[in-house]
Amino acid sequence: MTAPLPRVWAALGGAAADLARLTVTGPTTTLTSTFAVTDAGVAAVGASLLAATDGAVALDTRRLAVALRSERYLLRDGRSPGSPFDPLSTFHRTADGWIRLHANYPWHRAAALRVLHCAEEEVPAAIAGRAGVELENALHATGGVAAAVRTAASWRSEYGVAPPLVEHRVVGDAPPRPARRPRVLDLTRVIAGPVATRTLAVHGADVLRLDPPDRPEIPLQALDTLPGKRSALLDLRDTATREELLAGADVVVTGYRPGALDRFGLAPGALARRHPGLVVVTLSAWGEQGPWGRRRGFDSLVQAACGIAVAEGRADGTPGALPAQVLDHATGYLAAAAALLALRRQRREGGTHHVRLSLVGTASWLQGLPRPAPRPVPEVDPEPHLERVGPLTLASPPGTVDGRPLHWPPPPPSFGTEEPRWR
Repeated sequence: MTAPLPRVWAALGGAAADLARLTVTGPTTTLTSTFAVTDAGVAAVGASLLAATDGAVALDTRRLAVALRSERYLLRDGRSPGSPFDPLSTFHRTADGWIRLHANYPWHRAAALRVLHCAEEEVPAAIAGRAGVELENALHATGGVAAAVRTAASWRSEYGVAPPLVEHRVVGDAPPRPARRPRVLDLTRVIAGPVATRTLAVHGADVLRLDPPDRPEIPLQALDTLPGKRSALLDLRDTATREELLAGADVVVTGYRPGALDRFGLAPGALARRHPGLVVVTLSAWGEQGPWGRRRGFDSLVQAACGIAVAEGRADGTPGALPAQVLDHATGYLAAAAALLALRRQRREGGTHHVRLSLVGTASWLQGLPRPAPRPVPEVDPEPHLERVGPLTLASPPGTVDGRPLHWPPPPPSFGTEEPRWR
């Protein structure tokens, strides 16, 4: 049994006796890192497997390594649909250190170019003349996204105490709902939230993802995280359709910047009043409190800000990154586990439940785990852990249930083609 799992399972509210149902096989380390990435992945995915069933579950660390980097292996008709990373989304030298820029979405890229007052080819030189934190603040103020690279100590002194790995509270009274196939309304983007809802889908939930019509998703990320779901476009100002979907849902998962969806009545307290008995899961980059609580953020930026990029950097001081976007993926699997346990509790005890997780909380947890001995780890051969769904090649879902491997259900995912309604 991997060391972090018992404490993670207890934090989620799981019973200690359940841990005996999980068998872990494969090498103890499958991804090269200064951090216990494999242990963290086993804990997060293992928790999601335990929460999904009362049966025996198993997890192979080689399959896990591929799943934690699922976006790297996606192919359409045997070819990659392109990198999700814009050329500007990398580490740049500043006048006093380094900054990680995020420009994968066109609107974030445009904001960066506005702040820097330059053409794309001039960006490195423009950033080199700016102080990291000053530029970070300027970008956030104008709708851009970036994080100055900090050490773990400087981050703690600035940010303070990180939020818990997972927070669960009852935010309203409601009678227990009858058991049925869970309906999950997916209001998430990028990786963490979509991984959570993708995991719920592979365990049998009816997942409907909604995206705004004017904000297309990056093709690779959409195809990688849509298996098992239905995808529709909806302007949330369409009150009638929005409320009809909420009334029919059992779980609502949101992954936008804290407060961004409040004007649509999607804050947990507002949902508890209008739709009692829901399980509401909110995911954020920086938590919901303090000066960082309303900032946009992504896995790569949290790594830069909290000290992970320094720890994973080279001897010459160049920052580095984890071998996978582990903050995203681990948070996603933990969110799925928390949603399933909260749903079970709602059906037993009633109430409206709110579960809250953040990338920065996951980062703090990862940084606190015992570090592995530094050594190179052989690359896992991905081929045995990939599967075809129509024209797509996808990383298989990690784990088995009662001896049966999990697989993505057909048909292949298609972004924004469904009607926004429950079946």
